[in-house]
Amino acid sequence: MKSAGAKPDSALLSSRLRRHCLACVPALVLGGLLPSMASASARDDFFHAVRFDDVRGLRSLLAQGVDPNLAEPSRGESGLIVALREKSMKVFAVLLDTQDIDVNAQARNGDTALMIASYLGNEPAAEALLARGAQVNRPGWTALHYAAASGSDGIVQLLLKNSAYINAESPNKTTPIMMAAYMGHIQTVKLLLDAGADATLKNELGLTAIDIAQKSGHRDIAEGLTYRLRKEGKL
Repeated sequence: MKSAGAKPDSALLSSRLRRHCLACVPALVLGGLLPSMASASARDDFFHAVRFDDVRGLRSLLAQGVDPNLAEPSRGESGLIVALREKSMKVFAVLLDTQDIDVNAQARNGDTALMIASYLGNEPAAEALLARGAQVNRPGWTALHYAAASGSDGIVQLLLKNSAYINAESPNKTTPIMMAAYMGHIQTVKLLLDAGADATLKNELGLTAIDIAQKSGHRDIAEGLTYRLRKEGKL
C-alpha cells in the first residue's frame, strides 16, 4: 500500500494517458482535422476536374458546395485561370456561369483570367470574361500588356473597345506598345500606334519603344516607329 506521499505508478499513469489521448482522437478529427482533410481533398478533386475538362465532376463538386473560387496551392491561380491554361473550355464555361464566380480573382503574381486569356489569344474567352465584368484597367500589368506581348491583335482591339488605357504603365513603366516592340509584333505596334499609343514614353531605364525594338533586334519596327514619329513631328 502506497503512502500518501508516494509517486503514482508510471505504468498506470502511462496507460491512463494513452486511454485519454485515444478518447480525444474522435473529437480532434471532428473538430479540426477532418474538415481540413476534406477541404484539401475537395480542392484536389476540383482542380483535377478543371485540368481534365471534366464538366460532370465539376458540377457534382459545385453541387456539394465546393467554392468555385478555390486557388491552386503552387501559384494561387483560380479555376478560371487554370482552365484557360489547360484549354479546358467546357469547364471554363461552367465556372464562368457560376453565380458566385470572381472573374477578377488574382494569382499570387497578380495575373487574372482576362490577362491569361489575352496572352493566350483566346478571344472568345476574353469576350465572355468582359461580359461578366472582368476588369480591363488596373494598376501595374494589364490585359492590354499581355495581348500586345503575344501579338493578339483581335484582343487588343477588343480591349481598346472596352476602354483599355492604351498607355498603361507596368511597375517599371513599360507600356503595351513597348511590349509589342520587344516581342517583334509589327502589326500590333502599328495597331497601337494608329489607336493613339504614345511611342515617345520611356520606361524606368529611359528606353522608348524605338530603343526597345532596336535592342531586341527588331530593326523594321524601330525604323517604322522612327519614320512615323518624325512624320508627326515628334522626333
